[in-house]
Amino acid sequence: MSELEKTVRVELGDRSYDILIGPGLIARAGSEIAARLKGKRMAVITDDHVGARYLEPLTASLGEAGISVFPLTLPAGEKTKSFDPLIKACDHVLEAKIERNDAVIALGGGVIGDLTGFAAGIVRRGTRFIQIPTSLLAQVDSSVGGKTGINSRHGKNLIGVFHQPDLVLADTDVLDTLSPREFRAGYAEVAKYGLIDKPDFFEWLEKNWRAVFEGGAARIEAIAISCQAKADVVAEDERENGRRALLNLGHTFGHALEAATQYDSARLVHGEGVSIGMVLAHQFSARMNLASPDLGRRVEKHLREVGLPVTMGEIPGGLPPAEVLLEAITQDKKVKGGKLTFILTRGLGQSFVADDVPASEVLSFLREKLEG
Repeated sequence: MSELEKTVRVELGDRSYDILIGPGLIARAGSEIAARLKGKRMAVITDDHVGARYLEPLTASLGEAGISVFPLTLPAGEKTKSFDPLIKACDHVLEAKIERNDAVIALGGGVIGDLTGFAAGIVRRGTRFIQIPTSLLAQVDSSVGGKTGINSRHGKNLIGVFHQPDLVLADTDVLDTLSPREFRAGYAEVAKYGLIDKPDFFEWLEKNWRAVFEGGAARIEAIAISCQAKADVVAEDERENGRRALLNLGHTFGHALEAATQYDSARLVHGEGVSIGMVLAHQFSARMNLASPDLGRRVEKHLREVGLPVTMGEIPGGLPPAEVLLEAITQDKKVKGGKLTFILTRGLGQSFVADDVPASEVLSFLREKLEG
């Protein structure tokens, strides 16, 4: 074990689990899994980008622990979060004869984690599930908390189940192989935790983001703080009936932008949508006289400084009219009883759930931003 390694516990009674964060965890995956699970058969689902680099060392580590591996490699990209790959993943788990003491392992970023978790949650009405997230975004967000799912033509993540993992192994070594764009996209989710309710963390990031990008102790610290923030929220509100909705800061706008670009990663990836969405959420909060416009400018300045897009005009290929974006927002799962729900803010780290946002205000705001 590295002296840099940190462990975050997600407290959910008899379904509690550990998030291990640090270098070299893929090489130790077999021993860490064998210490927690009795099963000797594991279905590993990955994509062609991640699998080419990490499937062999993971298989070797599991083999050393006496675990048989049954891999499935799917195409990389957001379009894999759809019905046909889900059916393929479910069939693979069944063909591998994965039983309840065995496990399904997601080796990849958020797309693979969400899809694999969904398959694990519905095959045999629920099988054990392990997350090995290989992107920063997945390590600090999608691998933790049990949300799984696929996209629909009606919107992002609209079909899925809650299915908690039994273990998360966040190997920070793999982040060194990410492209700068992928790392920046994950960083948007790190900054989000500060903007929700940890102003001291956001201020720390403003001063230390370069060290986080460089790696080492600062990066592990940022990931651990992010995971602990999410773990605390999940322990309190596992199924998003209350406080967990705060984790959607920036996501209602962001998901609409992803839908408007047809989930084309060449134009926009999830973390970039979240970055723009968080700036829009702070600007809209100012428009509604909830927060100072200076806060929106501060958030925009920091995210722009790290290299993230912060305006809709930065999305290549153009966007549809405001009315189409609003329709995507109304399809989003943050809508209740036909009323628009947004995460807004009253100040730095003072986010809250606004349950009854007038659609007319959102439409007017989007028109202004598109024209601007």
